[in-house]
Amino acid sequence: MKTVEYPREANYIGSGVAFCAHCDGPFYKNKRVAVIGGGNSGLEAAIDLAGLATEVTVLEYLNELKGDQILQDKIKLLLNVKVITGLETLNIEGDGTKVTSLQFRYRESGVIEHLDLDGVFVQIGLSAKSQVFNDLVNVNKGGEIIIDPHCRTNIPGVYAAGDGSIVPFKQIIIAMGEGSKAALSAFEDKLKDRLFVD
Repeated sequence: MKTVEYPREANYIGSGVAFCAHCDGPFYKNKRVAVIGGGNSGLEAAIDLAGLATEVTVLEYLNELKGDQILQDKIKLLLNVKVITGLETLNIEGDGTKVTSLQFRYRESGVIEHLDLDGVFVQIGLSAKSQVFNDLVNVNKGGEIIIDPHCRTNIPGVYAAGDGSIVPFKQIIIAMGEGSKAALSAFEDKLKDRLFVD
């Protein structure tokens, strides 16, 4: 579902690159981390990580944060959270086994800096990879497949579950539960002759 990828990011997934502060945050207790993205997802991740990590740096491409004001106000109260805006992340660097730093460039001055850290949480640019279904079922502006509480789409006999659907909280355990729900709904619909597909 992520739309932006940084050089060498894939090399360190699970070894310093993470996408979920709830899932992977505890691995960075008493460590230094960066959160890429100053929208609601990034600020929420930074707030969560502030209770675990010694230092949290929020990196935002624009010259100001995009997240809700209430989250920005909360960030200002956290002494171990620093915000840097107006920059472009260039590279996630490591020693071959784990992340060691991140390279970024200030957009206005062109000055390049390195940030020594232990982990990077990428919290930007989510887009559902459901384009193959766009002409079949209804999707929202973000490309997520629209479903009812039983995982049914607008086409009888067609179900959707997981990150590609409108279900909030894109987590593996939620996707697994939604998959089970979709299967049970399909079984029940067949049992009650609610399927109208050829």
